[in-house]
Amino acid sequence: MASELRVTTIANNAGTESVDTTYVINGSAKTYSLWNMGSLSGTGGTTGIDTSLNVSSMDDDGAGDFGINFTNSFSSVNYTATSATSSGSRRVLTRNGTVTASAMDGLTRNDSNSNSDAAACSVTMHGDLA
Repeated sequence: MASELRVTTIANNAGTESVDTTYVINGSAKTYSLWNMGSLSGTGGTTGIDTSLNVSSMDDDGAGDFGINFTNSFSSVNYTATSATSSGSRRVLTRNGTVTASAMDGLTRNDSNSNSDAAACSVTMHGDLA
């Protein structure tokens, strides 16, 4: 049986700091992933994913071309995605290609603006879950 806790404010033990729960609910990341493009394998796998939240699998669709599949879908396609890579001048382009409530495509590009596999890629998404 599922239970539900309904509160309007969360506070520390001393009661000196508190936050309205809408900030916690609306401001928390709903999914994140850290992965190595060179280690992703095929479609629908978890190989190459170093850590994640709400990610069921990732797809390797070619050099620098990836897809992220969510365990729990967003309520619509209107979610944000912030990304980064620690591989020199490479960058991650999110929401590039097909974007649905349950999956998102993206690219990693080098400084020549060509698709290129990169290590230590990350993306964090915010939005309402279904």
